[in-house]
Amino acid sequence: MYSDGKLCGKVVAKCIATDVNTKKSWLDDSHGFYLTTLWLIQTHFILGFYRHYKFLHRYKNGFGVTGSVLNGGGSWPFEDAMPSDWADMIDGYQNAALASRLGIPIIYGIDAVHGNNNVYGATIFPHNIGLGATRDADLIRRIGAATALEVRAMGAHWAFAPCVAALRNPRWGRSYECYSEDANTICELTTLVSGLQGEPPKEHPNGYPFLAGRNNVVACAKHFVGDGGTENGTNEGNTIVSFEDLERIHLPPYLNCLSQGVSTVMASYSSWNGSKLHSNYFLLTELLKQKLGFKGFIISDWEALDRLSEPFGSNYRNCVKISVNAGIDMVMVPFKYERFIHDLTDLVQSGEVPMARIDDAVERILRVKFVAGLFEHPLTDRSLLGTVGCTEHRELGREAVRKSLVLLKNGKHVDKPFLPLDRNAKRILVTGTHADDLGYQCGGWTKAWFGLSGRITIGTTLLDAIKAIVGDQTEVIYEKYPSEESLASSEGFSYAIVAVGESPYAETLGDNSELIIPFNGSDIVTTVAERIPTLMILFSGRPMVLEPTVLEKTEAVVSAWLPGSEGQGMADVIFGDYDFEGKLPVSWFKRVEQLPLNADADLYDPLFPLSFVGEYPSEESLASSEGFSYAIVAVGESPYAETLGDNSELIIPFNGSDIVTTTEAVVSAWLPGSEGQGMADVIFGDYDFEGKLPVSWFKRVEQLPLNADANL
Repeated sequence: MYSDGKLCGKVVAKCIATDVNTKKSWLDDSHGFYLTTLWLIQTHFILGFYRHYKFLHRYKNGFGVTGSVLNGGGSWPFEDAMPSDWADMIDGYQNAALASRLGIPIIYGIDAVHGNNNVYGATIFPHNIGLGATRDADLIRRIGAATALEVRAMGAHWAFAPCVAALRNPRWGRSYECYSEDANTICELTTLVSGLQGEPPKEHPNGYPFLAGRNNVVACAKHFVGDGGTENGTNEGNTIVSFEDLERIHLPPYLNCLSQGVSTVMASYSSWNGSKLHSNYFLLTELLKQKLGFKGFIISDWEALDRLSEPFGSNYRNCVKISVNAGIDMVMVPFKYERFIHDLTDLVQSGEVPMARIDDAVERILRVKFVAGLFEHPLTDRSLLGTVGCTEHRELGREAVRKSLVLLKNGKHVDKPFLPLDRNAKRILVTGTHADDLGYQCGGWTKAWFGLSGRITIGTTLLDAIKAIVGDQTEVIYEKYPSEESLASSEGFSYAIVAVGESPYAETLGDNSELIIPFNGSDIVTTVAERIPTLMILFSGRPMVLEPTVLEKTEAVVSAWLPGSEGQGMADVIFGDYDFEGKLPVSWFKRVEQLPLNADADLYDPLFPLSFVGEYPSEESLASSEGFSYAIVAVGESPYAETLGDNSELIIPFNGSDIVTTTEAVVSAWLPGSEGQGMADVIFGDYDFEGKLPVSWFKRVEQLPLNADANL
């Protein structure tokens, strides 16, 4: 039943009342009891259909069938399994559940975080950091709907998405899972929830789980709360902020998710002011469930209970107690499920975990299963198999790539933009570690948890896209690393496209304190750019260090983020079929020593600010320059204070000198404050100029210090 819960609540209450007279009867069946635990089915744990079913029958005979199954990242029925193979496996689990005493179906969850990314041939959309650059809430909703179809097609019911963390430090290994550093932007882009689950009617009660129909999946807002604000950007670290800042920066996106009927929320590995989120009663129960009115269920993260004690996994019984009592309703237990069942059983029998807490958890889990329609339609709808990687979804992915690209530089001189590229150029060089690597292009959480390299799925690399779009007479020379021969014959190339960036990673494996482009990426770019006019395309899950020499020597720089499987979207834009639309979703630092660097800070001196769009005077404006009487061009410094303002070069930022070049008049306005009318009063002649230079203005920084009382 896909319902708003009015009838569903009565049915849930009836189910909970079953066998409630004795605690023992609850402990005998994992569905009547809280033991609706997630099991991690990983290839190193269970391989192949035979061993999958052997596990199921062993578990069913010993404990009753589990209430939910988690598909771990990088786990498949077998490598490159087709969607129908997935459906066979998941339906096998479901049939075993339906054959149990109560016949309550499982809910099968999967990390479909940028498309159904575990499944070979699925559409891989840009990671959230790229989607954040689009600022397109409707696009993200449509991506959610497409992802829901591809997840349903292989039999799963639940996607562990979206991540709505505020990215406050790009050193964090999960940066690419975030839409932005800015809470308002993230709130606007939580529409993935409505895409995955369907859009609830206006009268739907806030906080109550919702699912529109069989073509939708249960969504999961994560990771509650503050995971993007940890000290030094450390994964699973400690977010040290006041409750007021937690409410202002990290909590708002969850309110938007709740208003859309998000069915589940995942707790964060991280801590808030030293208190682990998985054992934080105030945040999980008092705030999320009671104050905000969340009626779905809270799921733990993978093996999170083991992280509640030192050393890892010690004092497990207490970890179970404090997490369940704090408000965790369902637990991901990948390995020690027998220990978990034993300890929780004992805790309930001893009264250390109250029966009321068990009742609440069971009610919440069954409520979501009813709302999801699992009782009416527990098995795969195989009519959806054709949606996996279909043309319509790939075109949607291509659109997302186009809209996510951020132009950071275009030409060394404002009147000579380098882009768009000439598709009919005689000869072009395509080089770099990322030009023809689909795995690098997709990033982490693609086929494997941490991502892979090479042709790992079906898709189009940047090189493929370039070859498809250029003219028939254009010769494309590809070299992963530029050869001496090509560099020596550089005059034979019209231009070069150099693609560099990060290798795939996930979670703690991605924590990075240096943020230098790997594989000598900066050196590759400058080596080519010194000889051939060069477009640099950066593939990364976050801002990286852009060396001054890279920005100086290249003709153009584009941030492509982690665009996924549909590389044609990049060629569409760099060759001019579409304009650049992407805006920076985060602040781009000059030096890692500045981090954390956010637009709401008192001291803010980025290389490129939040929402930067690479805006320069348009070709159209410059071409029609005779139609303008004059131009007023305002350039200058970004804000800074104290040590952050020390500057040995004193060059006008954001290519200011290139934008201006030849002038008729120059005015120094210093930092004039809020009353800009005063500038217009003078430049339009209502008042005379009266200011006198308070300091000596140098010709070259090499002259400094330069004062009027100096001998020279």
